Amino acid sequence: MTVEILVPDLPESVADATVATWHKKAGDAVERDEVLVEIETDKVVLEVPAPESGVLESIEQDEGATVTSKQLLGKLKPGAVAGEPTSEKTTSTQPSPDKRHKANLNEETNDALSPAVRRLMAEHGLEVSQVKGSGVGGRITREDVEAYLASASKDATADQPESVAVPAAARSEKRVPMTRLRKRVAERLLEAKNSTAMLTTFNEVNMKPIMDLRKQYKDLFEKRHDIRLGFMSFYIKAVTEALKRYPEVNASIDGSDIVYHNFFDISIAVSTPRGLVTPVLKDCDMLSVAEIEKGIKALAEKGRDGKLTVEELTGGNFTVTNGGVFGSLMSTPIINPPQAAILGMHKIQDRPMAVDGKVEILPMMYLALSYDHRLIDGRESVGFLVTIKELLEDPTRLLLDV
Repeated sequence: MTVEILVPDLPESVADATVATWHKKAGDAVERDEVLVEIETDKVVLEVPAPESGVLESIEQDEGATVTSKQLLGKLKPGAVAGEPTSEKTTSTQPSPDKRHKANLNEETNDALSPAVRRLMAEHGLEVSQVKGSGVGGRITREDVEAYLASASKDATADQPESVAVPAAARSEKRVPMTRLRKRVAERLLEAKNSTAMLTTFNEVNMKPIMDLRKQYKDLFEKRHDIRLGFMSFYIKAVTEALKRYPEVNASIDGSDIVYHNFFDISIAVSTPRGLVTPVLKDCDMLSVAEIEKGIKALAEKGRDGKLTVEELTGGNFTVTNGGVFGSLMSTPIINPPQAAILGMHKIQDRPMAVDGKVEILPMMYLALSYDHRLIDGRESVGFLVTIKELLEDPTRLLLDV
């Protein structure tokens, strides 16, 4: 008797998926609930566990294959022991003894790796035995892989004499297929450029009041709430208040209708190894500063580890992206359809500013609001941006609702 391994039910918004990584080969022993294969959609990575303990009898869909809901991925023989004959197909696809030995040596470590680390190692052709893990129980983290790659690159450069030119044969290219997520991001960016009347307006904000407030209370805040006090919670609070005052920015276009949302779900752009994702922090008007900080941290960690669910990526009425963490001084963010606007935060830079007729050095930051001019007029867009500027420059307004 064999047990079929099927593609899990895909969300309604996802038509198909791609087989990303098989963690077992035909003939390998597996334990119940052990991850056999990862299925990549244009939103999330789904892990398919073993329904029973036994031996993976056959693999029906190789890595890179496109699959749909409930499609057959492979077959498992419950209760079997690795090495027993299973079927003719299994015999032909059995790995060599050397490969089997190597897989068994690395099996435990491989299963402890996050999807992001496995993908990074696969892209650079690294084996588990090459990288020393610094995580819990010797687990390999993304930082370990990046440190190994940097060390290998440095060694290669040091071994080459400075006076010797790089031979033409050393020049090479690497071609890898785009992930489904990156393809989907590309499609949505083009859709936003081609289907919206996008316009960007700018302003700048003096971050000194926020920085002084953060400096004064950050230690007490961290001790009380067990989370660091960052800038994003202030941004989210200010954006939420501005959305209340300008409902057009919190709306969207559906055909010939305008849909006004009376809730405040804010998408936060997060850079991950698979590409840019925008998980949603829901009901921001009901969250405290500490709850916002904890929510952002949880979403960012899930994004880096590829653990975000479809529900966490669905919805959102407005997006906040912070290019300042990468050093961006100014940019024009692209709208995240079907939303009507997106706010870009940037690097906080000391600049000379005129204050009461005198020049002062202040920590300034540019704000950029890209919006759909079909729905939002200049009055609303500029007023929305000025509101955020005023709230950040005088945080007391957030408490007094003025």
